[in-house]
Amino acid sequence: MVVGGFFIFISASLGILARDNVEFSAVAFNQILYGLFFGSIACLFLTRIDYHLWRKYSFIFFVGSILLTLMVFLPKIGMEHGGAKRWIDLGFITFQPSEFLKIAFIIYYAAWLSGLKNKVSTLSWGLLPFLIFAGILGGILLTQPDTDTFAVIIFAALAMYIAAGAKWRHILVILLSGLMVLAVLYFARPYIKQRIDVMLHPSYNNQTSGYQLNQSLIAVGSGRLWGRGFGQSIQKFHYLPEPTGDSIFAVAAEEFGFVGAFMILGLFVMFSMEGLKIASRSGDNFGRLMSLGIVILIISQALINIGGMIGVLPLTGIPLPFVSHGGTALFITLVEVGIVMNVSRSSKNKI
Repeated sequence: MVVGGFFIFISASLGILARDNVEFSAVAFNQILYGLFFGSIACLFLTRIDYHLWRKYSFIFFVGSILLTLMVFLPKIGMEHGGAKRWIDLGFITFQPSEFLKIAFIIYYAAWLSGLKNKVSTLSWGLLPFLIFAGILGGILLTQPDTDTFAVIIFAALAMYIAAGAKWRHILVILLSGLMVLAVLYFARPYIKQRIDVMLHPSYNNQTSGYQLNQSLIAVGSGRLWGRGFGQSIQKFHYLPEPTGDSIFAVAAEEFGFVGAFMILGLFVMFSMEGLKIASRSGDNFGRLMSLGIVILIISQALINIGGMIGVLPLTGIPLPFVSHGGTALFITLVEVGIVMNVSRSSKNKI
């Protein structure tokens, strides 16, 4: 999946090269060095590090990631782009600290849930802490604003909470609370209302708010069954916004057609099935819940990205895991894969 994603990224990058050679060099450098190279090394290294070590330092990692994410609000350190403060600029490198927050929270929440045992079904130890954690993360991420990252973290946390033994009435409370938050955001933040309206009516405002979705649908439709061929996408040149970012699936669908798009979906399905199998075979609750959380985190990002590109979900800025541009995102994704692989390796050693 990583190799295939890299070739799709290279092809999509030609759209940036046609616009700005300097930007292309920076994007390619960050993806190859920080994402692919260092990420692959970290992945291989973490397959040999006992995953129980993460539980021991989970609280420190979680608090550290919160402090790191809060740094986006500091002047001269936090970087603003497109009206959002989500990045830290250290001069020699720019990265999105919420990527670290995602994996740090999953590890800490797995440690929290695995220590509760039968208490997870209670109000004071199960539901209330979930809502508190959601409030903390929401307060940080929605202020940036980074609604998309907040959503995928909550999806993963909810899956972990259910797997740990939550009561269904508590789950219902969470779902109703989520709908209430979504309703508030819909009316309080125009861009969220705009995204939902575009999804429901893609032909409206096709030169303004609906531009990206319409160009994406043109790209996907142009691919037909077999696609135009590798490197032959037309939409990535001056038409698709962010061809290496959240629009990269549309580029892949145009170049490889329905068959290629179906294969990409198939790879993510295979990844999820293997990840869930690893989680179910884990020797302890911590490994099981942590693996589950990581798999749901990655898969939910993929489904939200692809769903947005074909118009069945609102458009978001979430990248396609293993494929989209983002050195930090690729690095953290490979770190997550390394952790899951260590859970698998430890489980096989016990058999």
